[in-house]
Amino acid sequence: MSKHKLARFAENATFGNLFQHTEYDRIGEAFPLRGRWREDYFHNDRPIVLELGCGKGEYTVAMAKRFPERNYIGIDRKGARLWRGCKDAIEQGLENVAFLRITIDQQIKKERKRLVGPHFVNDYYRKIWPENGGVLHLKSDSDFLYEYLLETAAEQRWELVENIPDVYAGGVDPLLTEVQTFYEKMWLAEGKTIHYVKLAVGC
Repeated sequence: MSKHKLARFAENATFGNLFQHTEYDRIGEAFPLRGRWREDYFHNDRPIVLELGCGKGEYTVAMAKRFPERNYIGIDRKGARLWRGCKDAIEQGLENVAFLRITIDQQIKKERKRLVGPHFVNDYYRKIWPENGGVLHLKSDSDFLYEYLLETAAEQRWELVENIPDVYAGGVDPLLTEVQTFYEKMWLAEGKTIHYVKLAVGC
């Protein structure tokens, strides 16, 4: 492992906005903020937005800055990536953003492990949106996941709020194009199309 990564891992341990699985059991049963994010971390009752697979946290930080009336939690398994988002949030004085370093199953070939599959989405609904339902956003370069989610939404009778095959074709909400993550820039440079789907689940 490079000295660069080791230095970032060491600094991660000092960040008050980062929670790592090494600090509690891996499955989260002993996680101190389990069910208590609003009371014990954000200290408000504002809605919470999760970004799963947030990478370096560019989008999480940008949204937290743009919408201070919401709380944001970015989740990724790579500590070296999360270092950037944590540091940016601290330097910008953003108190409505936090990061979790945990493993999220995401294997496209196994349906039960797709983050946008019915197994996970129904789990989000039970654990995160039990009262009023919630909104799921997918922005991805994966043709497979995009088409799979549209098919699954129809089968599960989730409400399709918005479907944009190519966000860079024009005429979309600037929020979808103004903030580009490190990986999105790579995908665009490779000529890949960026898709977007917005669903209402249980609303």
